[in-house]
Amino acid sequence: MSCAICEERKDKRFCPAVHGRICPQCCGEQREIVLDCPSHCPYLRQAYEHERPRSLDELDQAVLFPGVAIDSLFLRDYEPLILGLTYSVAKKASENLAMRDADLIAVLTTLAKNYETLANSGLHYELPITSLAGQAIASDIQKSIKGYREAERNNLGYVRLRDREVFTALVFLVRLAWRHTSGRPKSRAFVDFLLRQFPAQAARGGQEETGRLIVP
Repeated sequence: MSCAICEERKDKRFCPAVHGRICPQCCGEQREIVLDCPSHCPYLRQAYEHERPRSLDELDQAVLFPGVAIDSLFLRDYEPLILGLTYSVAKKASENLAMRDADLIAVLTTLAKNYETLANSGLHYELPITSLAGQAIASDIQKSIKGYREAERNNLGYVRLRDREVFTALVFLVRLAWRHTSGRPKSRAFVDFLLRQFPAQAARGGQEETGRLIVP
């Protein structure tokens, strides 16, 4: 039998994206580019295992908010906030199997820009998020931020978290996403990375937030 894609080379592996057998070359060349590979594909998982996270220095600096410095002190002081935001993103990604890295990066980048405007000028002008899935992610992130501030008010008697710190935390997530995505148009490498940071029951809507901060 010949490959279901090129119809020239011999088929040697089953591809769940096309529900047929394809050749290794088409698998490698079209993975997450033409093929919308599901996370459970063993060949996709093998590829992820051999692809190291990308260095931030190798990426387009313009998308990484290069003017923002994130040091170990910030990560220590705001680890609960960052974990809460990460959990919100992971939870929504687990509920939508069509979610891709590009979708998450777009939402995180838009929110970061909105909070940058808020932190710098106090203006509440917001760049729109057009997709329903993106709006759902943004809504959960905003709820997480609101919950964090309410917890501060209850425990400290006042709110310490400023918009500047929220902006910085979102930039951290943007950089984390760019480092862990494969960079291919239909990549879910960052989605899978997020879900690995939390137990399956937490990522699918459980009450317990667990996990450890992964520095990009």
